[in-house]
Amino acid sequence: MSYKEFTDRLKPEFEKSFKFLESELAKIRTSRASPALIEDLEVDCFGSKYSLKQLAAISSPQPNQLVIQPWDNSYIEPIEKSISQSGLGMSCAVDKNLLRLSLPLLTEEYRKSLAKLLSEKSEQARETMRKLRDESWSKIQQAQREKKLTEDDKFKGKEELQKLIDEYSKKIKDLVSKKEGEIT
Repeated sequence: MSYKEFTDRLKPEFEKSFKFLESELAKIRTSRASPALIEDLEVDCFGSKYSLKQLAAISSPQPNQLVIQPWDNSYIEPIEKSISQSGLGMSCAVDKNLLRLSLPLLTEEYRKSLAKLLSEKSEQARETMRKLRDESWSKIQQAQREKKLTEDDKFKGKEELQKLIDEYSKKIKDLVSKKEGEIT
């Protein structure tokens, strides 16, 4: 048994956490409208719940506007209802067989709340990664106590775990900095 087994198992978990953070940050509005803002919005249609991207094509023809073109005209009313109840603060106008969403300008107060949300989301990702690291460290220590690992391998494993945490912390910091730049 080697400490590498523990760190190799951890890397895909870290990558999953990072990808989840990326998808969550894509949903946070910046100064430009993006289909990612609403594509996962739940729409109650015909007694079932669907994500908006399953029911319509979403595009952004202008920086502060989204256009939703449902696959079927019967989806227009449920989509409009979901958007109005979402609390996103977007005004919705039905234009024949599509919906136009206008995004309000970002106020300074709203930008600050978005920045706070960014830091909360990034901290959640870091906490998840720290928890995974701690679990892996416990397993390494247990393996060393059971004489499956040497003392040197135990400490090499600890160093590898720390390198992994540092690598992903930097990736998170870079991602959040980029997003903060888009917001401001």
